[in-house]
Amino acid sequence: MPKLLYHTGACSLAPHVALEWIGAPYEEQNVEFGSAELLAANPSGAVPALIEDDGWILTQCGAILHYLARKHPEAGLGGAPDIRGQAELERWSSFLTGDLHPAFFPIFMPQRYTTGAVPADREAAQEAGRKLVRRKLKLLDDHLAGRDWILDSRSIIDAYAFPMIRWAAKLLPEGTGPWANVQALHDRIAADPAVQRVLAREAGE
Repeated sequence: MPKLLYHTGACSLAPHVALEWIGAPYEEQNVEFGSAELLAANPSGAVPALIEDDGWILTQCGAILHYLARKHPEAGLGGAPDIRGQAELERWSSFLTGDLHPAFFPIFMPQRYTTGAVPADREAAQEAGRKLVRRKLKLLDDHLAGRDWILDSRSIIDAYAFPMIRWAAKLLPEGTGPWANVQALHDRIAADPAVQRVLAREAGE
């Protein structure tokens, strides 16, 4: 069966949720950054990594999610099948990969975004990241007005957004309260029994 390498709290939560939604057998392993297990699967040292039965390895969160949706069409997580439905899937996947996820990098790793050596310099980099996250959340919140899901039905895109919404709730002083539609999406996903199982497993390791 396929095996997911993940790290608690990372974006690898997204394929972990997707695998649970799909319901097909899989294994999971919580790995530390820099560990031999992770570096053997992905020399870049990033999670997630998906190892298939025949040893084929796929990395990059978005790629894994798209692969899982196509591998398991019966799960209905791949968006509408027509050309525009697939374009919407790609659009929001690109938004999460290229806009929202990177907006957190200055918050997580401010030392990479300043040449200053004093704490105030790193705080300035983090605040720039927080401002960017807020702008991206506003875009997502506006899109979610009147919607239960990012696409027309539950999909890998919702799973992809879930860890990022959790980061925002933890890292922004105001949490996600100002973006009621984003908060409602989080609560809808978090209430799902399959997601609760994943969160419990990740929290217990």
